[in-house]
Amino acid sequence: MTTNDFLQTGLFLLVLLLLVKPVGSYMALVFADAPNRITRFGGRMERGIYRLCGIRSSEEMSWKRYALAMLLFSVLGLLVVYALQRLQGWLPLNPQHFGAVSAESSMNTAISFITNTNWQGYGGESTMSYLTQMLGLAVQNFLSAATGIAVLVAVVRGFSRRSALTIGNFWIDLTRSALYVLLPLSLLLTLLLVSQGVVQNFRPYADVPVVQATSYTETVKDAAGNSVTRDVPVTTQTLPMGPAASQIAIKQLGTNGGGFFNVNSAHPYENPTPFSNFLELLSILLIPAALCYTFGMMVGDRRQGWALLLAMLLIFVPLLLACTAAEQAGNPALAPLGVDQHASALQAGGNMEGKETRFGIVNSTLWATATTAASNGSVNAMHDSFTPLGGLVPMWLIQLGEVIFGGVGSGLYGMLAFAVVAVFIAGLMVGRTPEYLGKKIEAYEMKMASLAVLLPCALVVIGTAIAVMVPAGVAGIANPGAHGFSEILYSVSSASNNNGSAFGGLSANTPFWNVLLGICMFFARFPLAIAMLAMAGSLAAKRHVPESAGTLPTHTPLFVTLLACVVIVVGALTFLPALALGPIAESLMSGH
Repeated sequence: MTTNDFLQTGLFLLVLLLLVKPVGSYMALVFADAPNRITRFGGRMERGIYRLCGIRSSEEMSWKRYALAMLLFSVLGLLVVYALQRLQGWLPLNPQHFGAVSAESSMNTAISFITNTNWQGYGGESTMSYLTQMLGLAVQNFLSAATGIAVLVAVVRGFSRRSALTIGNFWIDLTRSALYVLLPLSLLLTLLLVSQGVVQNFRPYADVPVVQATSYTETVKDAAGNSVTRDVPVTTQTLPMGPAASQIAIKQLGTNGGGFFNVNSAHPYENPTPFSNFLELLSILLIPAALCYTFGMMVGDRRQGWALLLAMLLIFVPLLLACTAAEQAGNPALAPLGVDQHASALQAGGNMEGKETRFGIVNSTLWATATTAASNGSVNAMHDSFTPLGGLVPMWLIQLGEVIFGGVGSGLYGMLAFAVVAVFIAGLMVGRTPEYLGKKIEAYEMKMASLAVLLPCALVVIGTAIAVMVPAGVAGIANPGAHGFSEILYSVSSASNNNGSAFGGLSANTPFWNVLLGICMFFARFPLAIAMLAMAGSLAAKRHVPESAGTLPTHTPLFVTLLACVVIVVGALTFLPALALGPIAESLMSGH
């Protein structure tokens, strides 16, 4: 890596860390039990929403009621998004006159967006009307992200409350997440993106003349029924329009990731400049990182939040550097062909296949690691074109459970499940009942934490096994062999951890893949969230245990290292055999 590479990476991490405290402090005030200047400022609007929806703001919920409200709200969103896709041919704001989306694709997309996954088996600009994009997908981007934050806040209350039977009110937490956090940040980012040239309009698609006319060859039937070829001239190009900037802002801030256009943030209308690239990249990690500080403030010990953030960085930064190094090493298969992959005065050398020349390798690998660490799923380069070991990094980040930053809310409560496992392991080492944040970790909490940690792993390995054994699963592989296995493994990993990014090269918009990935996405989101809410309810009912000489400090470098090791060991033991069959085998075959 060059000095410029380190400067770009260092600048991004520096700005991110500088924003953690102010944004995290702000969110802690938003979710505080006591009124404060932030909730008083928007109090009139907030109370109006409660009156309109019939919500009793003074009433709190047990963990079971909280989980039921979360589940019913999400299922209602699923039905709305499904209906919009199936009926869009008869609905307004459809200047391109797109017809109804197929039933299995509509089901897959509806599950994808209500689970904050945003897996896309379709091309947005060639499938979805403006109304479907706005009322269905963009709205769900807000609501699924707000749901994740709400569940996290409830889990944090489980640690902070003492001898309590309730963990908050889902409707209040949902409303505050959207009203005070996601909406203001999205409005600001939308304006910044529009200033950079991201499209935001309701115009029909525009046909414009091309700079240089060209042609393509197509095969048709003549009058006698014989196949003949002919040259078709191309003199115009269709430019997609639409309200893109507003959806892009929330897709990044809410760690959703679904692109308005098919190639996502590699499209110049979604991500036109280096500055827009920096803004979008920063927004992917902003809320997940800041929520660590929010957690520390809500439990009354900010060191706990910094410890969790440090554990995330301890895994994220080395993997980022490994991915960048792998891509800058280039592709050895191209050397015999005389392809120059050495550094030039303008561009560092390496594997530029599938990457935007305006961003280069560093900004592509930084995006790839950030988006897969954060359960975001958006891309500005094609992961399918990464070197085998370069592609292994984002795949493994997904497989670690999306807890290295992770989705807004869901990433941190996933990391808290690993923290519970870590203190349990430490307790076994010294023969003492484990404690975390003044609460004893007993059998029930361990069962719920284990379920949260192991369920995504089970979905990945079982789903991948089914896909490689069924003809409909392997039919969509574009590249046979180890790389084709990597395409399947990545897709199932992405769905089973609610990430949503695609390796590429796999034709996944088929009935088999839509159903399989839809099932993986649904069960990766809701059983895990319910398990964490159950653990929160159990912890909230417990008394606070004062610290003693035998209490394991959970804010020290020792615990940070232990927590990072637990995350890595679970990921390595579960997925190393599968990775050996995919990217590692491909790397050995290609001469890396």
